[in-house]
Amino acid sequence: MSGISRRTVLRGAGVAMALPWLESLSAWDATRPKRFAVLFMGNGINGNHWWARGSGAEMTLSRSLAPLEPLKSKINVINGLFNKTAVGMGIHPGQTGNLLSGVPIQKGPIARSGITMDQVLANRLGRDTALPSLVLACEPPATGCHETHFSMAYSSHVSWQRDGSPVPNEVSPSRAFDLLFDNRGRLRGVSILDRVNDGAARLRRAVSATDRATLDEYLTSVREVETRIERTRHGLPEDFREHTRLMCDIIALAFQADRTRVASLLLARDLSSLSYPFLGVREDHHGASHDDLSDGYERISRFHLGPAGLPRRQARRDPRGRRDGPRQQLPALAFKHVVRLEA
Repeated sequence: MSGISRRTVLRGAGVAMALPWLESLSAWDATRPKRFAVLFMGNGINGNHWWARGSGAEMTLSRSLAPLEPLKSKINVINGLFNKTAVGMGIHPGQTGNLLSGVPIQKGPIARSGITMDQVLANRLGRDTALPSLVLACEPPATGCHETHFSMAYSSHVSWQRDGSPVPNEVSPSRAFDLLFDNRGRLRGVSILDRVNDGAARLRRAVSATDRATLDEYLTSVREVETRIERTRHGLPEDFREHTRLMCDIIALAFQADRTRVASLLLARDLSSLSYPFLGVREDHHGASHDDLSDGYERISRFHLGPAGLPRRQARRDPRGRRDGPRQQLPALAFKHVVRLEA
């Protein structure tokens, strides 16, 4: 199999599909890739319901963290983190704008923050991948200034560049999918799998039986996501649940194919106006947060912990080496929120 390169991609008209790790590929890097993803939910949480006791399989999770029960042997719940520069800056944007940097932010219409930890990692880890990072969001950014005189950009972005400007969020699942597979041109609406079918057939004949199974599983996953993407090709998903699932699945595919090793996903911006009728919550997210002891507010928090597990669960199917072998490397996945300090 020495004629196959680790950097082999399946190419078709206007598309390039990177591959997952296959044992038959030569010249692959024996170093396990390090991956990092951060998911953010605005409008705080109920601190009484956000805790964990113990560790590993014996960990006891609070009401809000209960959706992570199947993953508790794989997670750490870190308490006591303190962002001193956000103290005394008012509510919402003043507490969100430097969440991943700790750099003091300024009031006024011009938003300036420091480079965030995900982009520090992207500048280093991104040298080895086609995309330094994926910066996604499930809600468009807000404009203007908050009553505290901070730009709403601070509430709408968690990833910031070295020059102090926010990394633009990609809100459209279809555009994020196209970016992942370098899908461009007038054939964007044509299945990428149909366009690389000949190359996939040749590759199947050249790899081991184990790799054929891995490749088929990967292509099936891509087909499933692509089918869902096509339903939203000309806009955003009408169902917010599908929006979050698609964005998480895109991150999982990006990690599996090693297109990037760094990702951020803003599930709901601070001061979010998203509604959750499927949860039976009457108020929008921000409105529900004003009664942080309410059942509706709790349901929103638990909902957002559901997508938090998806990139990790799907990455477990990434057969880097053997599925449970020494080359398995799961992503470091951080779920961030701001404790509300309105009082």
